[in-house]
Amino acid sequence: MSESTWDTLIRNALVIDGSGTAPTHQDIAIKNGRIAARGTGLPASEATDVVDGEGRWVMPGLLDIHTHLDLEVDLEPGLPEVVRHGTTSVLVGNCSLGTCFGRQQSGDQNPIVDCFTRVENIPKSVLRKCVETVKWDNTGDYLDHFDDVPLGPNVGAFIPHSMLRIEVMGLKDSISRDPTDSELAQMEALLEEGMNQGYVGMSTDGLPFHYLANEPNTDKRIPTQFAKFGEMKRLMKVLRKYDRVWQTTPIIEKRSKALLFFLLTSGRLFGKTLKTSALSAIEFVLTPDAHKGLLGFAALMNSRLFKGNIHFQALGTNFRVWSDGIVSPLYEELDSTCELISKEYDDVEGRKALLNDPEFIRRFREDWHYGRRGRNFAHLKTKLGLPDNLVVRDLHLMIFDGAPVSEWDGESMQVVFDRLERFQRGAADEARSDAERDAFEKFPRPVGDDAEFMLHMMREYDKSFRFWVDVGNAGNHATLDLLLYKHAMPGFNDSGAHITNMAFFDANLMSLKLAQAQSMDTVATMVKRLTREPAAFFGLDVGTLEIGAQADITMLDPAVLKTWDSNDNRIFEHRELFMHKQMLNRSDGVVDTVWIKGEPVWRGGTFTSALGSKPLGRALRAA
Repeated sequence: MSESTWDTLIRNALVIDGSGTAPTHQDIAIKNGRIAARGTGLPASEATDVVDGEGRWVMPGLLDIHTHLDLEVDLEPGLPEVVRHGTTSVLVGNCSLGTCFGRQQSGDQNPIVDCFTRVENIPKSVLRKCVETVKWDNTGDYLDHFDDVPLGPNVGAFIPHSMLRIEVMGLKDSISRDPTDSELAQMEALLEEGMNQGYVGMSTDGLPFHYLANEPNTDKRIPTQFAKFGEMKRLMKVLRKYDRVWQTTPIIEKRSKALLFFLLTSGRLFGKTLKTSALSAIEFVLTPDAHKGLLGFAALMNSRLFKGNIHFQALGTNFRVWSDGIVSPLYEELDSTCELISKEYDDVEGRKALLNDPEFIRRFREDWHYGRRGRNFAHLKTKLGLPDNLVVRDLHLMIFDGAPVSEWDGESMQVVFDRLERFQRGAADEARSDAERDAFEKFPRPVGDDAEFMLHMMREYDKSFRFWVDVGNAGNHATLDLLLYKHAMPGFNDSGAHITNMAFFDANLMSLKLAQAQSMDTVATMVKRLTREPAAFFGLDVGTLEIGAQADITMLDPAVLKTWDSNDNRIFEHRELFMHKQMLNRSDGVVDTVWIKGEPVWRGGTFTSALGSKPLGRALRAA
């Protein structure tokens, strides 16, 4: 074939190019991994591989702007669970955690394991396997090492602040004292070096349920949370200099402190605007109006008055979280359940000892009922939608999914609790099977209240009962509006995190589904918000179908998208990669084909041989 021959020609598809303009039927030609031509009637005779796109949508590969795939990417560089949902670029190093400084091990301290275990609820056995793959010890070699692995999606990275503090101060000192001026200068130097190497920015964290997992520090939060405003201000000055992004989570315990820190985005107050990407624009069940305050604040900060640039990341689906017993990121927020979760994953006896300790029981009951009953200020705040914490403790909202009694699956805990009470009052026929009768007989008589119900469930079954709660975006009533809001940013998936508790790999597809239900103009806007907009914000050369761009392309079947729902396609299965079970999504049929660097990696419901065997994606370096 001649030199002008295209490797691939996609014909007759509805092209939604990420510019936000109306979709058009076009052909797209690919040559040497790049977009070579676009138009109508491009000759099929000039292409080696001709793909019929009739009835399909073609768009730039989607961006996942918030992942914790730092660990998985070196075990399985193809990242198949990402690619199958049409994602071709991911950002790692979020929430102050990452691997860019290497293992950082010292004595019995293993910072990657110690930090990730509880924050991202990944078992230590999985994390230790991931740590074994780490061969670098500096930020430059970290980005460079992606050139030597068969990377699937492109990977951009933040400098994670917790790991930066550990690198300079050591884990013990990073959570026990302030840095010296010399140490702060060293942090600034390392951060500036990272910016020169192409990191997209720096990440921090302020959520109150992010604890370490190593003795004797299980009651201490991760290092970033010990940083004072002066340290943050100095480090943000480096990001401003390079026009990079600060990724963060709000300090929800102290709203005044959160406000002070968020003011760092202001160019009016600090001389130059700081791009800020924060969690999160979600309609939380217990604080249904909180997102309005966050987005209103963002609008104020981004106004001419403050000259800021802050966006709150938006999740494109309902925020459904599973729990194994009480082991879940949700319950880290209560002191008593946090103490239970801090026990080693397999320490069943340790948890049982606590659950039978009268003092622990008293504290658990106090935590469980706090803000939910009585004539007190905490209860009033909860009724007003301003609770002191976001822990769901309403049995109506807690749905069994992996129950010790099969009849309970799909039922709320409240339904089971009510039936148990009737059984205990003498209605023996309330037990629908021998298994349910045996289970009911083991409960204390009378069961009393929902706190006693949960105590018994944990004593009797430990982590061997599962349930889920929709903590936000319930029913997706407000989700589309949040995704489209000017000061929000879609693309938050949390992929790779909380492997037994969440499965959001496909939230971008749900964003497109919600847009599809409104109009094609909305679809065009949503594609822009999932591709070109975040790419520009983070300074990355992806997210476009312009001539000469790397050919990272996703082709969808809109007919399947219309009838598919993420909630019906979440599974919990053993994954050999981790030698552990993981929550996963399935959107098979929605995504027809995915190309990375012009190479098909997912086609017709299966992965191609190229994924994981060829170096396709690249380290994305901000410019």
